[in-house]
Amino acid sequence: MAYLGENIDAALAAAAGDDPALFLELRAAFVESVERQLDLLSRARCDGNWHMAALRLKGLSASFHDTSLMQLANEAIESAPGEPRILRQIRQHIDGLAPEA
Repeated sequence: MAYLGENIDAALAAAAGDDPALFLELRAAFVESVERQLDLLSRARCDGNWHMAALRLKGLSASFHDTSLMQLANEAIESAPGEPRILRQIRQHIDGLAPEA
């Protein structure tokens, strides 16, 4: 799987400067936050909860310059709650954020 985090890494490097520990901490916080929004999306049973989680995901992705995730969040906003294709694509995106060893 291709690594999808180049834009995110650039944004984090600008924020962390020369502090590699801060870079890793910020990166982990981003991935954790995205995971939390995906969990909320997957549990949403009404339009309001789905929409709010998708909006939070969109804002989070914009903050870290993750344009691919922002596009998925926009698709979620326009989709019905629990849309499996969107949930699956967001999961795949998160999985692609881990740098290859």
